[in-house]
Amino acid sequence: MLQLLHKIYKSHRGNQRMQITKEELIGFEKEMIQLWENAEIPYPIHFSGGNEEQLIEIFKSIKTEDYIFSTHRSHYHYLLAGGSKEKLKEFIRIGDSMHVFDRKLNFFTSAIVAGTPAIAAGVALALKRKNSSKQVWCFIGDGAEDQGHFYEAVRYVEGNNLPCTFIIEDNNRSVETPKRFRYGVNEIEWPKCVKRYFYTPVYPHVGTEKWIDFSGKKAWGTSF
Repeated sequence: MLQLLHKIYKSHRGNQRMQITKEELIGFEKEMIQLWENAEIPYPIHFSGGNEEQLIEIFKSIKTEDYIFSTHRSHYHYLLAGGSKEKLKEFIRIGDSMHVFDRKLNFFTSAIVAGTPAIAAGVALALKRKNSSKQVWCFIGDGAEDQGHFYEAVRYVEGNNLPCTFIIEDNNRSVETPKRFRYGVNEIEWPKCVKRYFYTPVYPHVGTEKWIDFSGKKAWGTSF
């Protein structure tokens, strides 16, 4: 799998973003999980896990000046983009885990399913018109793959040869429903601007499968 990813993305190599290790990614997420399970962060959080190696390989091809569009599950993307751990902790602790933003890194997220592909296509169009060497990378889950907004953006990017790559992070789980129950067993064949990797998630759609009692607890920066 990793050799295949390397072959797919090596043509995009340039000035790479600062890389962190698999152990650092997992360690950061475990720290946030501990805070959440201690009822110190009373907000929904979509934890990352199980796709560290695939993402590390992909981000080797993402240049420092490129644009990155992430999803509700954005922690690993932000850290691999060169984001500050402390800044990300602040986002998470005030309830903005799904809304991480960093203009200096050209890093954007949306918690809306398939909310970013059309925006990514628009940015890519602007870059092409400016004859820029920058690229756009848009991450989505396989649930967003079901949405018409994604199809329209893919068709526009492919048809106009725009500098945008869509990455489907396929964990076979739209919330908690596998693809065979959503639309059968067949995979959709997308054009070359769409890449896909498969992984088995470590955590459920939201949280950690533990019941947390948030009653009477105070969030960081917030009181109830």
